[in-house]
Amino acid sequence: MHDINLEDLPLRDDLRGRSPYGAPMIDVPVTINVNENTHPMPDEVVQAITREVASVATTLNRYPDREFQVLREELARYLGHGLTPENIWAANGSNEILQQLFQVFGGPGRSVMSFVPTYSMYPLLASGTNTEFIAGVRDEDFTLSAESAVQQIEDHRPEIVVLCSPNNPTGTGLELETIEAIYEGMMRHRGITIVDEAYAEFAQDHKKTALRLLPQRPHLVITRTMSKAFALAGARLGYFAAAPAITDAVRLVRLPYHLSAVTQATAVAALRHRQQLLANVDDIRRQRDRIVRELKAMGLTPAVSDSNFVFFGGLADQQAAWKHLLDDGVLVRDNGIQGHLRVTAGTEEETTAFLTSLKRYLQTSAS
Repeated sequence: MHDINLEDLPLRDDLRGRSPYGAPMIDVPVTINVNENTHPMPDEVVQAITREVASVATTLNRYPDREFQVLREELARYLGHGLTPENIWAANGSNEILQQLFQVFGGPGRSVMSFVPTYSMYPLLASGTNTEFIAGVRDEDFTLSAESAVQQIEDHRPEIVVLCSPNNPTGTGLELETIEAIYEGMMRHRGITIVDEAYAEFAQDHKKTALRLLPQRPHLVITRTMSKAFALAGARLGYFAAAPAITDAVRLVRLPYHLSAVTQATAVAALRHRQQLLANVDDIRRQRDRIVRELKAMGLTPAVSDSNFVFFGGLADQQAAWKHLLDDGVLVRDNGIQGHLRVTAGTEEETTAFLTSLKRYLQTSAS
């Protein structure tokens, strides 16, 4: 094989010097760094998925249903809010959903705005679709007011705005009034508003979902995932709800037969057994709230969380804290924000391991 470096290849100029998305994948007893649902998959759901996949195995020599009609019906039924299959689109994770939306509504000479710190894939997806990324700003406490967001939109006039709610890495959701104001601000120049609700099932108040805003708002898109609450991170299934015209738009850029028959079968089985899968959501919420309470008792400053993770500050050296936790077999996320770390709410045992290790670190570093 030829010995060649990445920089020796004829890369696009805008990709030179960039780094790919990545979170550390380290084999430790407690892995709570990438907001997975760490609860084991219920046996009956495993069996249901196995049966559904087996049923399509004999037809894998044929292409899958390009329109994944059954899956869209199940997703519409799950979301409710009067949605029909025509309002639904799915792809291989919400990252591909966002990529397709950027391909359609972004591109050369166009821009996408989001408000940092937020999900680190947004600028990477923008780069991959030749869309300029505009980093909007949040307040010092990482919140986002309608007034600030609308003014920034007026200043930059992006073709797309992405609102992560609950926000990653901070975990706090936006008020519906804020989303409404931002949508109206974007409509002044016919822009697209995307609300990324990857963690919606964990919200403190389920009524805050932007799905309630969809009627009469044809430029609004709500993206979701089955990776988190449904414990299907390994299956890669994301989806959105929007006006049927938006689903028609992404058909212009989707790859042929982009959702495999196996992916469709897995997601359909999970949706039909959602009661069993979502039973763990309440336990995850309890562990999240426990983390918030105990971090406060340690003198740290956790943010209000509507997600399955907690973002917290008050650390003199977050890198040292991260390393201490790792040495104890607990992997959390350092997002590079000074004095802050992010931890996924796992099982009760995983949460106890995290809290015990962090408390020991704080006691040691203070002495």
